[in-house]
Order: sequence, then structure tokens, then C-alpha cells
Amino acid sequence: MMFRLTTSILTAVLLMPILLAADIAEAAEITAGQRAKVTEAAKGVLSRVMGEHVASRISLGVLPQVDGRDQYEYQSSPDLLSIRGSSVVAICRGVYDYLRAHHMGTVGWAGARLNIPDQWPDCSPIRGETPFKIRHCYNAVTFGYTTPYWTVERWSQELDWLAMHGYNMILNPIASEAILERVWLKMGLSRQEIEAYQTGPAHLPFHRMGCIRQVGGKLSADWHQSQIKLQHHVLKRMREIGIEPVVQGFAGFVPPAIKRIHPEIELHTTHWNGGFPESQRPVVMLPDHPVFAAITKDYLIEWQNEFGEAKYILVDSFNEMKLPKTGVPATEMLANYGKRTYEAITAAAPDAIWTLQGWMFNYQRYIWNKDTVKALLESVPNDRLLVLDYANDYNPNWDDFSGFHGRSWVMGYVPNMGGKTPYCGKMNFYASQVAKTLQHSGKGNLVGFTISGEGLENNEVLYELMSDTAWSKQAVELGPWLKDYAKNRYQSDDPALAQAWQQLHQSVYSWFTPHPAFGWQKMKLGRGNVYRDPKFFRAVQTFLSVADQHAENANYRDDAVEMSAIVLSLHAEDYFAAIAHSVSLGDMAVADRAAKRGVELLLDADRLLQSHSLHRLDRWIDLARAHSTSDRQSDFYETNAKQIITTWGPPVNDYACRMWSGLIRDFYVPRIQKVIASRIQGEPFDRRAWEATWLQNPGVSKVAVYANPAVQAAELVERAMKQKVPRTKASKLDAVAYWAPNDLKKDTWVTLDLPVTTEQLKRMKGVRFVFTGGHHRLDIRSVALIADGQQVALDRHPGEAGDFHRNNKYDVALPAGMQVNNTIRLRAEVRTTKGVSSNGMILLVQ
Repeated sequence: MMFRLTTSILTAVLLMPILLAADIAEAAEITAGQRAKVTEAAKGVLSRVMGEHVASRISLGVLPQVDGRDQYEYQSSPDLLSIRGSSVVAICRGVYDYLRAHHMGTVGWAGARLNIPDQWPDCSPIRGETPFKIRHCYNAVTFGYTTPYWTVERWSQELDWLAMHGYNMILNPIASEAILERVWLKMGLSRQEIEAYQTGPAHLPFHRMGCIRQVGGKLSADWHQSQIKLQHHVLKRMREIGIEPVVQGFAGFVPPAIKRIHPEIELHTTHWNGGFPESQRPVVMLPDHPVFAAITKDYLIEWQNEFGEAKYILVDSFNEMKLPKTGVPATEMLANYGKRTYEAITAAAPDAIWTLQGWMFNYQRYIWNKDTVKALLESVPNDRLLVLDYANDYNPNWDDFSGFHGRSWVMGYVPNMGGKTPYCGKMNFYASQVAKTLQHSGKGNLVGFTISGEGLENNEVLYELMSDTAWSKQAVELGPWLKDYAKNRYQSDDPALAQAWQQLHQSVYSWFTPHPAFGWQKMKLGRGNVYRDPKFFRAVQTFLSVADQHAENANYRDDAVEMSAIVLSLHAEDYFAAIAHSVSLGDMAVADRAAKRGVELLLDADRLLQSHSLHRLDRWIDLARAHSTSDRQSDFYETNAKQIITTWGPPVNDYACRMWSGLIRDFYVPRIQKVIASRIQGEPFDRRAWEATWLQNPGVSKVAVYANPAVQAAELVERAMKQKVPRTKASKLDAVAYWAPNDLKKDTWVTLDLPVTTEQLKRMKGVRFVFTGGHHRLDIRSVALIADGQQVALDRHPGEAGDFHRNNKYDVALPAGMQVNNTIRLRAEVRTTKGVSSNGMILLVQ
């Protein structure tokens, strides 16, 4: 041991002149104290990720930045790996790139899974450099769909993940409500008035953006205290690592009771989702009233007194919402808003940079155009505003808006909405888009990159790929990249694994939809919009063909059960579709058999996922319950945590759609069984009452894990692929929904509220009602298309579907240029006369 240590020191001394010679002049301005601080913090990250023994075999040094951008350099001999970087995250990124270049493993959300040899592979000097000053993570709602109940330990792990992947900025609104409550109390509001304005912890992102209030419960004093304590820990570690926080600012949303103190203030009720009653909609004051600036100043001073300096301040007043009606043109209102908001922020924090999310610009193109965007931004100096343009995979913004008129902006992606677990994403796009944007002459003041998924801990390959593009000016070559990825992830050069990933790239990872969900997750007896091309099934079969050889590898096990669960869930959809068809045709025996097999497939998927490191409901609940020692308060946190990933509100139902063990067997399976029973037996199902009961019942049922989940996954998939799904003569028709006797009331008009998938919406020109069996025709008088709680299309005329069909086609489609983010539904007014013996389907008109 002594000899080895001496050799390492000698090697370090010999390498120092080589490493430092080229940069000695520039590095001279970095003080010894600064160098020590950087290397000490980097060593802390590496020790936590790799272990102290491995970290002790790495020599760390400091490089200057290149025009404000990070760089690193590494080289190695058998006894010593030498890394220099311009920041803590640059050093950590350099280490991670070295590890992967030599196929030593990956650092993922399930932890660091590394296989580091006793001696380092020889490596000549390699230098890496990022084209971006800023590498940012998260959007506002990540703090609802991912982090609301994260603990100190989970945050510590995440910050190390960020450092190893080279990120230096994140959104961080933790404890914002605790600080804002102090401001409200100083103003004279009572705690009761404040509580009437709040939401539960998981719904706070939507509360901060002015979307909702009085949803999901309220916040306790213990919650505020725990969040302040958590924020101190998180900020301390962030500052140590060199990750800049984007702090939540005051955006004008206030408790309605503020009118008691300031009756002169004009308040505007927000409109986010039309399904929420006015009692759950916040109110907003615009910044032209002096109270806005006073609250902004009090809030930011209070925040900085508690937590220290804040530079980047997030203020979004119109995210996904209609503009308030002020009696003046929108451009005039927005110009004044931009000017006054910037003045309010800098009055409290003179060096602050106003930060806003660019999502609203692409989501609401009917509001945001070149004129309105310019009006909002033009009063703010170019370097004092940062636009987080994070939805380039959804609907690119920047080119349409002249690169945000010279203001600083970061480009990136929102690869996941709500934390949905099915695979999805265009790898070719992610591999090349950064390089294309950097080369574009109209990119303006592009300073950064962002990955801003709403729900993390899924589709991990995409986050590895996107992170790599943030450290290169060139497009990533996916062929060799995927080969290296497979070798690192599974610690094997098995050609079957590399082939499987190439097949996944050519199938499911060549496709994008913002909301992939299975039909059964939406209470639909039919297919959802999860990718199901046979090429994907072949990729999974290739991957599982080597399960015997790799079953003990943790990453292989996780991916095997995840891929298999997707396949089984897709097959379950086919069985559930067979139920709907057979009931419409009166064949209840086929419906019963299809129901049994569909449920079996889902329970098989659930049991497989119980062995997954991340995709489990018990893990989510344990994080929530850890925030209190009181059973009553822990039960509340659990209910709120379950609510955000299932019922949400309502009315934003089934948004997250997670394929998790425990969630499938305890929520989705019993709920779809109720739907099936209702369809077969003609009995009503009170969905709201059932869901409310489930939310209030704590705990997750137990299930035995498979002894060898990867091998079992292969067997279950092989069996599912061989089995035949019952077919009917109507199986090839594109049915949006079905009706049955239990949906109807004799001689009474009823409203059928029916989900529509995003894929169906893209093709929809209208719908047609087709009678398939029974004694009573269906009368129709109107069909409406509801998007995000608002009616966007309506066709009202009398129609019939029975032994004869008359005027049974209804023209409803999404208006051109409109984007939909949340729920899409059809609402049809129908009735039968003299009885309810009526079955049929509602077909898509394309």
C-alpha cells in the first residue's frame, strides 16, 4: 500500500508540468484559495458517487474558463487519473466522460453503477469544452411531478447527478410559500385567509403560476419549517458545487382577501383550465399598482435574509393562461407589464436577472406572436432577462420570435409530461438539434441549454444523450454512441444488447408524442397512444434473448422488466378493446375471457416492476410520508402525493399515467375492472367516489417479487406474443369510444364524457355514431370537443343511430394552430326512448 501511494504521488508530480504549462498564465489569476475550494468540492462529489478509495486515486486541478464557458482536461496512467476543470461541475463532467470513454459504467437516478478497475487505463490528454455558459435543469412543474416530497438524501443524490452530468443551474422554488407567508402576515392577512389561498405540496407549482388554489389541501406550519430547513441544505450544497439557483419570485398572484387591506387594487381572476370553478381560481394583480412592487421587494428581501443572495428570479404571470382583460391592446398591456415587473425585481435585487419560461409562447400561439412577445421583452435590457425556451421538441419558439429579440435565452427540451413511463422521444432530433441551433445565423443571444422534463426518472437514455449534446458543438453520431451506451450500462459488449438499442432507436425512439398513455390508464377499453409498432416488440425480444447471461446486472434487470411491462401493457390494451367490441355485439362470453386475460397481463407487469429500482408506488409514498412523524400528517402527504399522479384535481384527470408497481395493481387494475363490470353488466360506476376512497386509504398492497425478474420477464413476453387476442368483425374500425345501456337513461338527455387520445385528435375531422345492437335507437343532438377544460368545437344538430342511421356524423376538430397540453374529451348529448337497450361505437372521421 505504501509503495502504491508513493508511486501515485510521483506520477502526479511528473504530470503536473505537462498539465499546467499551456494554461499557466491564465490560471495565475485563479487564487490558491479558489483552486482549493473547487477541488475540495469536486472531491466531495466524487467521493459520494465513486467511494472515497476511488476518489483518492484522482488528482484534481483547476483550469480557467473559455469566454465564460466551462472546460476540462483529463489524462491517466495506471496509478493516477488527473483531471482539471474550470469549475466543480466541469471537473465532475470530465471524470464522468473519462469513465464512460473507458466503459466503466453509468451514473443514473438509481445510483452510480460503476465497475472501476484497480488500475486506470492509459489515456493521453483529452480536453472537453461546452458551447454553453448555462446548462440548466427542470421546469416549474418538475416540483410537482418529481420533487415535491424529496428528502435531504434524495436531493443530495440529485445534485451529485447534476454535477457528474455537467449542469450548473437549476430551478429551485423550495420554501417559497414559507417566505411569502411571512409577507402576507406582515401585510395583515390572517392565517385563515392565507390557507384559503393555498394548495397541497404536490400542487404548489400550479399555485405559483396562478393556475389553481384550494386544490389538494393546505400547508401546515411544520411543512414550512421543514421546507426552510431543506432549502438551507440544498442551497448550501448547490453553492458548494457551483450550481446556480433560479429562485421563485412574486408574479402578482395574491390571496383574494388582500382586498380587505387594499380595496383599491384591481384583481383579475385567472383562467387556466375551464373545469375548475371560480372558487379554485386565483386572482392576479398587475405590476402597474405600487403594491406589486412593495410585495416583490418585501418577498425578495425576506428570501435573501433567510437564504442569501439571489441572482436569477423566476416570474411567470401568464403561463398557460389567458391574458387579463384590461381594456387596452394586448401589446400595450404586455409592454407595461414587462417594464414594471423588471423595475420591481431590480428595486429589490439590483443585480437580478428576470427569468421566465418560454413554454407559454409555443403553447398559446393564439396569444403569443412576434408582436406580443416583443412587447413583453422590449423594456428589459438584453442581459437582464433569461428565457428558458425548453420545449424545442414540442414546438420550437425562438426562430419565430427573432431569437427573443436579443435577450439571453437557453434552448432545450421537455421530453416528458407528467412523468409518464412509456418510451418516447426522437433520438435523431435530440442528437443533432443543439448543433443545428448553434450554427443558425438567427440564434441571437443563445447562452445555454436546458432539459426540463416534468417527470424525471424515466427514459434515462434520452437524458444521457441530451446531456452529452450540451458538451459538444457537433451532432452526436448515434450508431457508436448507442454501442458505447449499452456497453457502459450493462458492463458487457454482448452484440445482442447493442443490436437491441439500435432497434429501439429505429422504432420507439424515432417517435414523439407529449402524452404517451395506455388506454386502461384513461379508463378506456381500447388502445391509447403508446408506440406499438412491431419493430418495438422485436427490439424487446432481442434485448430479452440474453436474459440468462445478464440477469444479475442491475441496469439490465431494470430495463428488462421495464420493457417487458410496456409490452404486456400494450397487449392488455388489445384484450380490453376486445371487451368493448364484444359487448357492443352482445358476445359476453368473449368479453369475460378478454377481461380476465387483460387483467392478468397488467398484474404480471406490476409484479415485474416491483423489482425495478424506481418504478414503484411504495417508493413515492415513502418519500411523502418521511416529511412528518405524525400519522395524520403523513397520511395527508401520502394522499396528496397519490393525487398528483392519478386524479390530479379533478378536472385534470389521469395526467401523469405512470406505469408503476403498486399503482397498477391497487389503482389502475381495480378501476378498469369496475369499468369492465359496468360495461358488461350495465351497472353504473361512480368513478369519483371510488377514486376518493382509494386516495384516502394509506399504504400499498404487497406482492412477491420474482426470484429472477429478468428471466421471468422474457418468459412472460414470449407467452404474451404467442397468444391470440379475440377478434370481432368491427375490430379494424377506429373507435373513439362506445356506448352501452348503463351509459343511458330512458327518455332523458344525458352527456357522454369520452376521452380522446392525442393521436386520434391529430387525425380527427369529426365522429360518426354507429349502432351495433339492441332494441332502442340512440338520438344525438350535439357533440362538443373539450380541450384543457374549454369547448373548442361544437356541432349541434339532430341525429340518429339505430336500425337506420340519419345525420349521424358530427364535425368536430381542433382549430388550426391550437395546442393542447392536458385533457381532450368529447361531450355528446344523447338519449334513448322507451328503453335503454342500445349498444354502439363512436368512430373517428379522418
